[in-house]
Amino acid sequence: MKAPLAEEHDTFRNELASVGRDGRRRWIYARQPHGRLYTARTAVAVVLLAFLFLAPFVTVGGQPLMRLDVLHRHFVLLGVVFWPQDFHIVVLIALTVLVTLMISTVVVGRIWCGWLCPQTIFMEMVFRRLEYFIEGSAEQQLRRHRGPFSKAVLMRKGAKHAIFLALSFVIANVFLAWVIGAPALLAIVTDPPRAHLPGLMAILIFSGVFYAVFARFREQACVLACPYGRVMSALIDSRTVTVTYDRTRGEPRARLALVAQGGPRSGDCIDCHQCVTVCPTGIDIRDGIQLECVNCTACIDACNGVMQRVNRPTGLIRLTSHRRVFEGRGPWLSARAAAYGAVLIGLVTTVIVLLAVRRPLDVLVLRQPGTLHAAVGEGAIANFYNLQAFNRTATATPFAVDVVEPAGGRATALGLPGEVPPYALLEGRLLVTIPMTSLHGSSTPLRLAVRTADGVIQTIDTSFLGPAADNGGQSGGEVGK
Repeated sequence: MKAPLAEEHDTFRNELASVGRDGRRRWIYARQPHGRLYTARTAVAVVLLAFLFLAPFVTVGGQPLMRLDVLHRHFVLLGVVFWPQDFHIVVLIALTVLVTLMISTVVVGRIWCGWLCPQTIFMEMVFRRLEYFIEGSAEQQLRRHRGPFSKAVLMRKGAKHAIFLALSFVIANVFLAWVIGAPALLAIVTDPPRAHLPGLMAILIFSGVFYAVFARFREQACVLACPYGRVMSALIDSRTVTVTYDRTRGEPRARLALVAQGGPRSGDCIDCHQCVTVCPTGIDIRDGIQLECVNCTACIDACNGVMQRVNRPTGLIRLTSHRRVFEGRGPWLSARAAAYGAVLIGLVTTVIVLLAVRRPLDVLVLRQPGTLHAAVGEGAIANFYNLQAFNRTATATPFAVDVVEPAGGRATALGLPGEVPPYALLEGRLLVTIPMTSLHGSSTPLRLAVRTADGVIQTIDTSFLGPAADNGGQSGGEVGK
């Protein structure tokens, strides 16, 4: 979005701040910010990191707080268990999260990137802080990089990368726990390595990926690899609240020394470049909204600190919209944001309703593949069915399956205990026997009732196969399997 006072040729858009014109990497040494917003980001990061590291290991009713087993489509979200039969609810929850990100981007810009994204939190609040602690400030790091390679430099860099690698190994273990669960991870860690080679290889691969991202790739993950910045940046318009430089107040720029020497009257920007030195992606926010900006607000803290020192009003760089800067007050809610909001309300309502009507015990009955019917005793036909019972509660649930229609039918459980353990999937077979006098041709509608201590909680409609009927439903010959 180009401001009215912007230069005619925006040459800064022709190249990335972290990549030179010759294609070589420009290493960014971002100065550590200080200020009210950085303190708030730190508090948010502490909460999110605590949730990230503890969620797979904290249990609610015997289940982890979070588990995202994509391979087996088994999900636990805030202690609520979702089996593969609930996958449609999981998809709706994922769509709800996506629409929430979209509407938040439309209204307040890329707040996800700067405040909530795990990549940004780990990079800025963990790894870069460790880097400041070990190698010193950004200026000290830059001097060592340009200076001679000494033993002291080797020791500092060696210690830093050793800690980075160890921390990447810990993060890989935690992320694996999110997928396979804490007990399975504990088995991989405590058992001999050869007993869990696939799991061990997964941990080592992810450790290497995390180390490469946080030790080398760094801000390039946001600028080059992540599709979110490109997709969601298209949602930003003139009403979006984002990190914005107030050109009407800051221009023309002039250093304090030139103004003190009788130079021309200038705006509030003293061209100190503090907003540039703290930027983790190396951009100059004064050039306008850019793809590389992740809304981390570090430049706001840096500029406010300078403005306070030179006795000028803060907010030269602030969270506001383009329209408010150049047109004064204006409506903050666009029609697009309202439309996304309506979609979000519909999705949230649908998810709540589906969760509310979801049965605590869900039974699935399917005909056993490869079987037809079998004669049982005199005048009766039997069919075999596969049965799956899903218990979504924290208590063991007794259940039974009865035949409602046709009359005289009987269901017998084969290899099934009388109750389903808490949060468990129970599988077995069901033998359904129907008198031949109740059959209607080769296929007869069959209705089963699932009963618990609360009564009938579910009815299941399927079909029952029998022999070809003659003389009002009597078999015309011997019936076999």
